[in-house]
Amino acid sequence: MGLILFIAIALISFGVKWKFKSKFKKYSEIALSSGLSGAEVAQKMLNDHGIYDVEIISADGQLSDHYNPDKRTVNLSPDVYHGRSIAAAAVAAHECGHAVQHAKAYSWLQFRSSMVPMVNVASSLVQWTLMIGFFLLIFSKIMIVLAIGVGALAILTIFSFITLPVEFDASRRALVWLQTNKGIMQTSIENDQAKDALWWAAMTYVVAALASLATLAYYAMMLFGRRN
Repeated sequence: MGLILFIAIALISFGVKWKFKSKFKKYSEIALSSGLSGAEVAQKMLNDHGIYDVEIISADGQLSDHYNPDKRTVNLSPDVYHGRSIAAAAVAAHECGHAVQHAKAYSWLQFRSSMVPMVNVASSLVQWTLMIGFFLLIFSKIMIVLAIGVGALAILTIFSFITLPVEFDASRRALVWLQTNKGIMQTSIENDQAKDALWWAAMTYVVAALASLATLAYYAMMLFGRRN
């Protein structure tokens, strides 16, 4: 059952990621009525929230957009930074939503940031401990390595679920600002399109969290099943 659940969630995850990329492509081809670029939208949102110590930069890659709280930078992919589309505006505003969270000491973001050192260690451990632990458990019944892997995976799973309220709140902040600032999106259709784009972006985090949980359940059942 664990394996079937894992495969089912993997297929759902693939479908959601495909849908998000499809939505992003669609809304990237719809020009923003105000004509502003993603970088200009981001700068305006930061200014409107009284944030003047965050730099907006263009980062390499596609869909590589993120906010770096340590360097205090909003990193936008070239398509978003230079783009003058619904998608560019929505993504830029979303990333600035994280900067607003940081400025307002949003509790979930602070909790997530505090976990980063632990998550970095868990990330470096999880792959090889699960792989080696699996073979040790099968051939020699040694459980300690797999147990370490399951513990590391549990940390990553918790982190992925803590990420959810952070991402949903950043999108909420972005949409509220876009809807109240008529100089950015000038029609309700544009607002609905931005909401749709950010919804599917958020769903990628949801399925990633569920996939991590399913993987954790699979290895945990393997570990405790053999122990019993």
